[in-house]
Amino acid sequence: MITKSYNYLPQEASFLRESIFVKEQGFIDEFDDLDDISTHLVLFEGEAPIATCRYYFDREKSAYAMGRIAVDKAYRGKNIGAHILEEAEEQIRLAGGRKIYLSAQVRAAGFYEKQGYVTSGEPYYDEYCLHVLMYKQLEGGDE
Repeated sequence: MITKSYNYLPQEASFLRESIFVKEQGFIDEFDDLDDISTHLVLFEGEAPIATCRYYFDREKSAYAMGRIAVDKAYRGKNIGAHILEEAEEQIRLAGGRKIYLSAQVRAAGFYEKQGYVTSGEPYYDEYCLHVLMYKQLEGGDE
């Protein structure tokens, strides 16, 4: 497996996100203006894209924000989500990031907790389902 990093939304990431978030999960507005300011990671198995996520620096919060992770259905349950999340965290750490926050679907909060993320506040309804704000402190980055 190889992870590629892009400063734009590549077709591979767009395809995965649309097939999972729009077609599979029923989200209507998956693509937004955050794509233009995000770094997009795509994990490949050979030539096939199998997972993607995005992150960006949120100046207002002085922290990095992580987008949802999309893993091809055939690769779920194989620790692929954790792998691409670790890749994103390492890139953020190397860029000097100390804190990452994300808005997780409540049903995915357990996954992020296993990866060291902590829940902040109460669940809230957003984008057609319940979400919870989560964050993680990184070691070795600048404040």
